[in-house]
Amino acid sequence: MMSDDSTELSTPLRARLDGDPLWDFALALYAREGIESACLVLQDEAGVEITELLWRCWLYRHGLRASAVPADLVAWQHDVISPLRRLRRDLKPTERERPSVAPLRQRIKQAELDAECECLLRLEAYSHDGSIRLSEISHPLPSLEKVLPFGHQLQKKSHLLALGKLQSQLDPL
Repeated sequence: MMSDDSTELSTPLRARLDGDPLWDFALALYAREGIESACLVLQDEAGVEITELLWRCWLYRHGLRASAVPADLVAWQHDVISPLRRLRRDLKPTERERPSVAPLRQRIKQAELDAECECLLRLEAYSHDGSIRLSEISHPLPSLEKVLPFGHQLQKKSHLLALGKLQSQLDPL
């Protein structure tokens, strides 16, 4: 059993995390009904990075919470993912007017997805190697809002509904 503030994962917990790759978890969760729109509400209205949110949901599902995201990943989100997202979104109206822009926008969309995948792969690796401080959450698990470091900032009804939707789709282990 991990201490309340430990980077050491117990063997059974490590095996569970190894058997549940973050990228696969994120794709499966994001594909569920209502999850994409819930994530976009939290991203667009509250400034929550979807990659961080999905990683924290993955940890929550395993009864864990994490310390802050490492600075290199905050920079990756800010310097790589966000500009690609912004560019993809900015091209959407142009794509409607000029269909020849569609292939360019699609390549940018794929680059954004690749950058998000890289971010999640790094978060998963950091979760395994102790670079990120993990601690167990007491059972029964509290609401997702209570374990997210930014949960206290999510007070609008739309934010709480989005969090509720996310939590309802997290299959317990």
